[in-house]
Amino acid sequence: MAAQVDDLDRKILSELQQDAEQSLDEIARKVGSSKTPVWNRIRRMKDQGVITRQTAILDPEALGLEACFFVLIRTSEHEAEWQRRFLRALRERPEVLEAHRLAGDIDYILKVRVKNARAYDTFYQALISEVRIYNVTALLSMEEIKSTTMLPL
Repeated sequence: MAAQVDDLDRKILSELQQDAEQSLDEIARKVGSSKTPVWNRIRRMKDQGVITRQTAILDPEALGLEACFFVLIRTSEHEAEWQRRFLRALRERPEVLEAHRLAGDIDYILKVRVKNARAYDTFYQALISEVRIYNVTALLSMEEIKSTTMLPL
């Protein structure tokens, strides 16, 4: 069930999504409120699970992680034990930035960030050594056109 957020909460969330390092005074000024009510609302939204954590967003290319692959996985295995091993393998791999179970012909899609194609192959070989996979298709992103963590409010 979705948490109840009003217009002021949305303004606060928008400011936090743009720059969570802003002071409470700055946020309060921008949203037309004062510091204490803004602090109380942020605390409430954290307690409700609307705000799950605050983190730094890093530039992968600045860190030498220049290759982004989208990995399409089809499996013929659908038993609980296989899925448990597969999900554990994904969670243990820092290269996997996102993993989604899909409806349709493809069972899973992964977003994998690595240094280069050789590093992707190392990731791929390790993954298939841990779990049996029917078919894997890796698509190299040639250009990142849009990437954001900001949710539409």
